[in-house]
Amino acid sequence: MKRRIEIGILYSRSGSYQLVSDACRIGAMRAIADINADRSSGIELVPVERDPQSNADRYATLCEDIFRTSSARHVVGCVTSWSRKETIPVLEKAGGMLWYACPYEGFEANEHVVYMHACPNQHLVPLLAHVVPRFGANGFLLGSNYIWGWEMNRVARDLIADAGGKVLGERYLRIGETDVSRLIAEIRATRPNFILNNLIGTSSYAFLAAYRDLADEDAAFSPDSCPVISCNLTEGELPAIGETGKGHLSVGPYFAPRPAAFASSFEASAYASVQVMADVLSRDPDAGPAEFSKAFAERRFSTRLGPIAIDAHSQHATLPVIIGRIADGYFEVVSRDDEVAPDPYLSRYDPAKTFGRPRLRVVS
Repeated sequence: MKRRIEIGILYSRSGSYQLVSDACRIGAMRAIADINADRSSGIELVPVERDPQSNADRYATLCEDIFRTSSARHVVGCVTSWSRKETIPVLEKAGGMLWYACPYEGFEANEHVVYMHACPNQHLVPLLAHVVPRFGANGFLLGSNYIWGWEMNRVARDLIADAGGKVLGERYLRIGETDVSRLIAEIRATRPNFILNNLIGTSSYAFLAAYRDLADEDAAFSPDSCPVISCNLTEGELPAIGETGKGHLSVGPYFAPRPAAFASSFEASAYASVQVMADVLSRDPDAGPAEFSKAFAERRFSTRLGPIAIDAHSQHATLPVIIGRIADGYFEVVSRDDEVAPDPYLSRYDPAKTFGRPRLRVVS
């Protein structure tokens, strides 16, 4: 008889980033169903769901509610870095673990969080290394006005300087804001080589639509001349973007082939999160952070994405790095590196290897 193990599911079912949240939830619930249907598995996973409704203030409260009202000690959830950081004190107090299936800005490692999507050396660094030689090093930085936008643009400023370029503008919108007219006006005036898009959800969709209109007026802003590049844009959002995204670039650990096992990297990473979790829990149903850290140090994990290693110290996954160009409703792969080890603090980053130029240091 299978042992029943409750696990938390903490994804919003509405709001400006609903498409991303839905993709993660679909992946997690699909993995739960597949594991439960596997007769060789000794466990049955029971989802305990809560819906924060895209309200950052509700994530900690609902995570606490999962721990208080159920036996769950593992939660698959959170999309934004804001929501992830809100839950960490709750996880630490309860001895629980969060399985985080979205790309993030790096510079964090917590024994109560498993980071199953890309960090900067697996998204922003290789993306800029691909774009700068082809388009130029002068960038315009956009971001939603919260942790992801701030920190991604902070890292991008340093990388652009290492590449010998300049940041020609840096602007932010509140989450959900769709008035992008001032952004378009400044981009038209400054004429960068590329735009780094760290907007999320409806703000990103509105910007891409307006930028397409700008390109129709001035070919200097076409994707072949001045692309919009993203570290968090996947197939799940292409229906909302439509033709306006065509030709622009994104990076991630997975882009859906045809036919596809998963609809996006968010779905794939959430699925893999549950797979890895279940692998350890099937051997030790009461495993907590210490037992998981030991398991990460001792072995690799078989997932639908292939074998995955998780660094036992930082709890970040080794992942493929794939750069894709938006085509007709899908991403065509333009570059791929397999099994890139995580470096969340960019401690091994070398500008000479990345951009072919040493980092310039000021000597006083």
